[in-house]
Amino acid sequence: MSKHITHWIGGRPVVTAGAAPRRGDIFDPATGQVTGQVDFAEVAEVDQAVAAAASAFAEWRTASIAKRTTVLFAFRELLNARKDELASIVVAEHGKVHSDALGEIARGLEVVEYACGIPQLLKGGFTEQASTGIDVYSIRQPLGPVAIISPFNFPAMVPMWFFPIAIAAGNTVVVKPSEKDPSAANFLAGLWKEAGLPDGVFNVVHGDKVAVDRLLEHPDIKSVSFVGSTPIARYVYETGTRYGKRVQALGGAKNHMLVLPDADLDLSADAAVNAGFGAAGERCMAVSVLVAVDPIGDELVEKIRERVATLTVGPGCNGESEMGPLVTGQHRDKVTSYVESGLADGAELAVDGRKHQITAEDRNGTPTADGFWLGPTLFDHVKPGMSVYNDEIFGPVLSVVRVASYEEGLALINANPYGNGTAIFTNDGGAARRFQYEVEVGMVGINVPIPVPVAYYSFGGWKASLFGDTHAYGQDGVQFFTRGKAVTQRWLDPSHGGINLGFPTND
Repeated sequence: MSKHITHWIGGRPVVTAGAAPRRGDIFDPATGQVTGQVDFAEVAEVDQAVAAAASAFAEWRTASIAKRTTVLFAFRELLNARKDELASIVVAEHGKVHSDALGEIARGLEVVEYACGIPQLLKGGFTEQASTGIDVYSIRQPLGPVAIISPFNFPAMVPMWFFPIAIAAGNTVVVKPSEKDPSAANFLAGLWKEAGLPDGVFNVVHGDKVAVDRLLEHPDIKSVSFVGSTPIARYVYETGTRYGKRVQALGGAKNHMLVLPDADLDLSADAAVNAGFGAAGERCMAVSVLVAVDPIGDELVEKIRERVATLTVGPGCNGESEMGPLVTGQHRDKVTSYVESGLADGAELAVDGRKHQITAEDRNGTPTADGFWLGPTLFDHVKPGMSVYNDEIFGPVLSVVRVASYEEGLALINANPYGNGTAIFTNDGGAARRFQYEVEVGMVGINVPIPVPVAYYSFGGWKASLFGDTHAYGQDGVQFFTRGKAVTQRWLDPSHGGINLGFPTND
């Protein structure tokens, strides 16, 4: 047990006289071994972090946009240079394979790069001579200290959906990462320090519900951004808004992929495997239901079965691994219970992930047999009402539902309580256009299985997948982390400045 993760407050790790009253174990999911501990914040530590953010806000909000942009560009360069190191941290605590961790960081970097354009994003409007001698213009100003509560499945990317824009807009931040993989947040805090961000602008508190509840109720926290399961998202939204905060809470998903008879079945099978089993299915945008419009069901299931058989499941640090373990033993057992309930409900188990061959050692020869393993699992002939269909499993379990027509498939998707992401696979442009118009889901892929928007659009679903009025990042993110102000002005006596022949600069 060599690692000890503590809070990052006011530009440095918190140093305490003794051990924290409460701590949590950090596991290596590939081996099942405890590799360290993380301190859990009490109310006092959360208050300390918020106080640091509140104190720093007075200076940071008045920093010029040019200064903020300089820090953002420096952070971007540091993160890009050290992304491999951060990916290794994610692999060690989450379990995903190294290439997947690098992809996560790359998508987070997109938002950092988008935030580097904050001078353009914060431009207001101006109307000259709205009335006689009167001009009217609009500006956007930061909120103050904001909270970000992020999940275990993307310990680097999800916080980066929020904090680059928040910081660029002049806010200060308190991040509460998942206690399951806490180290990435502290690594990012160190990069911000190195990039020249003033102390207190970016803070990290670790812990559980105690920390979450204090952030939700703290009077100095002006907004809360959350990603996680739907029950917790609803709780965060209802609690945060009750305390007068602006809240965006992104919840769970049950993402469907509709495959029409004219689709390329090889490409569809590849996409289903990639989107269903990447990151061991621990993605809110994972495809967990494949809706096959017959007569293609049998052929498509067979093609998926063939591909799953070739997948290498093993430690994320092993370059040959294509899928890693689940994040904890408890979560692995929960996902495995769905395999058993699917069988009990009458679904056909086409591929049993409990029997998949697991790589026994990592690249250093460390045994992995005791890791939190479950191989790719495929159910066929699944029906609505079965638990494997109704619930967000958040693991490598893909369910195939057979339908007779496009209309039946669309109705199935629209009847689902979630509305996060969906995809259609077809070579018919008319059918695809009809689908993107008719489907009641927030993010749609056309021959794209995981339609996560690029950074200058916004991420978020409909129905039980989102609580709040704005999505993450993109223009929605800028709106969320700023407040609009309209100014009406009249100047009766124009003034004149002194002479300065030097070229004007931004300070």
